[in-house]
Amino acid sequence: MKRTLIILSLLAILLSCMSVESETDGPKVETLLQATQSWDGSELPSYPEGKPEISILKVSIPPHSQLDLHKHEVINAGILLSGNLTVITENSDTLKMKTGDVLSEVVGTWHYGVNEGDDIAEIVVFYAGTVGTPLSIHAE
Repeated sequence: MKRTLIILSLLAILLSCMSVESETDGPKVETLLQATQSWDGSELPSYPEGKPEISILKVSIPPHSQLDLHKHEVINAGILLSGNLTVITENSDTLKMKTGDVLSEVVGTWHYGVNEGDDIAEIVVFYAGTVGTPLSIHAE
């Protein structure tokens, strides 16, 4: 009886190891962001009429620097690849991001980003707009 329990236990361990291996052999899908609101809680606007245009930008923000005050008229989302970044809106809503964080960016709201760290902050931003619509509008 004892021998049977040991064999069954070993078989269970072996089968669990095999199933873990088979799970890691195939593709893995992880949802990083799925949102109907921007990070400040505002509802995302409807997509505009027109010919769709997807843009993907990689923005590098030097240490101890600040982006200009700007706003986006198109829906966009990003992932911070490295560094830290603080995003501040005209209403002083603040989002502190660290490497790996994702965000659904504010649309139609003036804001800016600040890199207060000692490393470059790199963020990849995905824009879903229409042909001819600027991705960012800078304050004058």
